[in-house]
Amino acid sequence: MTVPNDPKTVPAAPARVRHDALYVDTPAAAERLMGSIGRVDRIAIDTEGASFHRFVDRIYLIQISTRDVTAVIDPLTAGDLPGLGAVLADRGIEVVLHDADYDLRLLHQDYGWHPTNIFDTRVAAQLLGIPAFGLGALLERYLGIKLEKKHQRADWSMRPLPQGMLEYAQEDTRYLLELRDLIGTDLERLGRMDWAREEFELLEGTRWAAEDESLAFMRIKGARDLTRRELAVLGELAHWRDATAAELDRAVFRVMANEVLLELARTAPTREDQLLGIKGMPRSLAQRASREILAAVSRGMALPEDKLPRYPKAPRWQKDPDFDRRATLIKGARDTAAKRLQLDPGVLCSRERLEAVARRNPASMEELAEVRELRKWQAKELGPDFLRALQP
Repeated sequence: MTVPNDPKTVPAAPARVRHDALYVDTPAAAERLMGSIGRVDRIAIDTEGASFHRFVDRIYLIQISTRDVTAVIDPLTAGDLPGLGAVLADRGIEVVLHDADYDLRLLHQDYGWHPTNIFDTRVAAQLLGIPAFGLGALLERYLGIKLEKKHQRADWSMRPLPQGMLEYAQEDTRYLLELRDLIGTDLERLGRMDWAREEFELLEGTRWAAEDESLAFMRIKGARDLTRRELAVLGELAHWRDATAAELDRAVFRVMANEVLLELARTAPTREDQLLGIKGMPRSLAQRASREILAAVSRGMALPEDKLPRYPKAPRWQKDPDFDRRATLIKGARDTAAKRLQLDPGVLCSRERLEAVARRNPASMEELAEVRELRKWQAKELGPDFLRALQP
């Protein structure tokens, strides 16, 4: 079986999109745009945030494309865009995105929109076994188009936006429908469209989930290695950093890097000169905010023992001495199938899903179907291999 990760099977095609992009920055212009779109069967959408620069994570630009129209919408001045929300929720219109998860979360957070009938070109490319599945790599592969990369870390919250940034933004959707057509053809050819549709349907449930920010510091990489006392200091420092970042509307890492927070938690300095000795500590910050930083450290050190933070215990599974053997057998079956299908093993079936199968230890396809973590397409494709591997 040939798959698209063989370059000979996917000849580059020239782009056919020729229409100019519209810049929409008023409610009246947004209304005219939605009226001009008419009835379409597909629409491409992308968003730009500024989480790299701002404390508040929100949408600062929306790009959409149909077969005939590409528009860059300024949501700060274009109004609530109810017409666009209705289009995205219409099951008769396919909504095409690349790497949809983050866009869907922001669209839900900012507008309460729930796009349906999704097609994610990144997910589709992974299911085809294409190793380089970034948008730029896929456009170059399928359409021979090279995207500019100079604005990838741009601050999309700035106004007015330079012309170069507007031109960069429109490229994210201008060719996306053509890309979807070509990737969709490959999915159909390999009989994997049903796989993709199941993954896309699950994306419809993507929502912005409010998290308990008071415990966010526990997710900092390296925090798990701290003692409970050090963790308390880290928590106080993280809360100070968040409050400072919110006041400045600046991304938290631009106030203080995680590595500096961790080192402060480990060393618990009590003097300003000790702050200056912390690797990565900006001298200006140590001098300007030394009192607040040292006070946060002091609060963490003074926290009573019975109030010290503790990581929640991981779920305990009933001890099963044969679990590791079954997991190894199932992994071997997965890896063999991945070679046959020319897919990344983790894309074909993640470790967590393999372990869920090993815990269930199914003896039939019916029992395998009871493993909730497993996709239907995975059960169908891998089920017989898993059952053979688990046979006594």
